[in-house]
Amino acid sequence: MQEIENIFPFLVILPIISFLYASVGHGGASGYLALMALFSFAPEFMKPTALLLNLFVAGISFYYYFKAGFFNKKLFLSFALASIPMAFLGGTIEIDASVYKKILAILLVFAILKMLNVFGKEKDLLKPVKIWQGLLVGSFIGFFSGLIGIGGGIILTPLILLLHWGKMKEAAAVSALFIWVNSAAGLVGQFTSGVSLEKSSFILVAIALVGGVLGGYYGSKKINNHRLRYILAFVLLIACAKLMFT
Repeated sequence: MQEIENIFPFLVILPIISFLYASVGHGGASGYLALMALFSFAPEFMKPTALLLNLFVAGISFYYYFKAGFFNKKLFLSFALASIPMAFLGGTIEIDASVYKKILAILLVFAILKMLNVFGKEKDLLKPVKIWQGLLVGSFIGFFSGLIGIGGGIILTPLILLLHWGKMKEAAAVSALFIWVNSAAGLVGQFTSGVSLEKSSFILVAIALVGGVLGGYYGSKKINNHRLRYILAFVLLIACAKLMFT
């Protein structure tokens, strides 16, 4: 890992982010990328490391939500069948660092709005996902997940809730596994294009897992994280501005 000044605050904030994201069924890649951007990590380190962190944190989150009985296999497959190959394709593509930062900044807006509960509120009346809807949504989110280095949960979860395809906990469980498979496909795609992981990435995994385990457990038990969500949204907002204007 590159030399970073004042790395201690980064290591303290990392498990907090994994805790918050795991509590709502997410892997946290958008948060990790935002945090790494704030600390001026190199883009070539950020992308594969964020996907690696996603694999572990989203996997832990899915385990707890699945165990609690919230997983909807049919809903998951509606999106995953198209997203997996598209995430692999996105992972093989390298883009200019400045373009990467702008796209990431735009996607972070979804994370900020989600954390503030601006959209994506639960409804009692649910609608089935049509085949073409699942394929279209899965393809779009999967491709950009692999391209940017996220799992896609920050986009999928709000869509599930906005379009009344599932309830809150159900969306969290589906998103957790969706994030896992997209992250795996995107990472494999990066490996085939010559990208490699640094040993320090696995150290970050160990630190993030502390928050991920706690977040997945308490999130599936109806924890209330409103104050912490606002803090995380503020951090993401700062990172979004940094990415967009630097």
